[in-house]
Amino acid sequence: MVGLTIVLCIVGLVMVLSSSSVEALRKYGSAWVFFERQVMWVALGGAALWFSSRVDYRRWRRFGRALLVVSVGLLLLVLVPGIGISVSGSTRWLGYGPLQFQPSEFAKLGVLLYLADLLDRRSGQLHDAKLTLYPVVAILAAVGGLVMLQPDMGTTIVITSIVIAVQFVAGTPMGALIAQLMGMGLVGMGYGLVAPYRRARLMCFLHPAHDAAGKCYQLSQSLVGLGTGNIVGVGLGASRAKWGFLPNAHTDFIFSIIGEELGLIGAAVVVGLFAGFAWLGVRAALRAPDRFGVLVAAGVTAWVIGQAVLNIGAVIGILPVTGVPLPFVSFGGSSLVITMFAVGILANVARQEKARRA
Repeated sequence: MVGLTIVLCIVGLVMVLSSSSVEALRKYGSAWVFFERQVMWVALGGAALWFSSRVDYRRWRRFGRALLVVSVGLLLLVLVPGIGISVSGSTRWLGYGPLQFQPSEFAKLGVLLYLADLLDRRSGQLHDAKLTLYPVVAILAAVGGLVMLQPDMGTTIVITSIVIAVQFVAGTPMGALIAQLMGMGLVGMGYGLVAPYRRARLMCFLHPAHDAAGKCYQLSQSLVGLGTGNIVGVGLGASRAKWGFLPNAHTDFIFSIIGEELGLIGAAVVVGLFAGFAWLGVRAALRAPDRFGVLVAAGVTAWVIGQAVLNIGAVIGILPVTGVPLPFVSFGGSSLVITMFAVGILANVARQEKARRA
């Protein structure tokens, strides 16, 4: 698992350098700016992964409540005018200058640890909605609502996937899960249709070519880049889309550059790496020493794989664009570090199972 994560990070470093060099040269006069920042974040993420993998995962359960409360506080702080940092119409960051972070990333970890602890302690009361279902829904509504106010529907969907996965593995009655999914689907559809830009994304998903030079430009250019790559790609560093044709080429749409430069083979290798991560994550959950470990492992796996599916699905046009990065590969700071910290916890769950068998 750690090996797969390292390989994905190396792929990310190479592709960030390739996809961002033109924009970095245009903005900062050096083609290495984004790459150097990504190296820093990968180093910090590697340290976070090493640290969390060395700490017994059971110790983190005591921090779930505190982390959740701090995350909610930071999500509220983001919405305060003059404090939250806005980029492209979304207010998702706190910090100053290049040192910025997204509180919603901490919220993913806080929600996961708190709910895993809650459902573990109340494992014999899963049929009592007042003790299990209602608190879970309340937490999801509070955190998801604050994230949607930024607005950030993609992260809200990722948090929802974590919550649903933890509930499913914990043994929540299927009727309650189906009812939640239906309610979330209706709420998501409502949000998607109310905001003009989200409605435009939905229309582009249904008809990518109807406004290829306007609202659907980004998706259209992504598909052009993928199609240009063919089987073996145009060659590493030879992308044409990164020359200003494809917005966010080194962040949310980096998979399109992978498909263009490395072709179907390169894209399939990246998808295969995430498939391997999913298999190892499920394996770790099935062999975890205790119920809390099972829930944490399932939640981290759903987190990483759910976000990867959302990103790749949007880039290739089978899902609406939601604006989430590709884990370990896209350029980014707080998302990469927190995700690698969570993977460290997952690795510790797997290590505990190995120690128990020994």
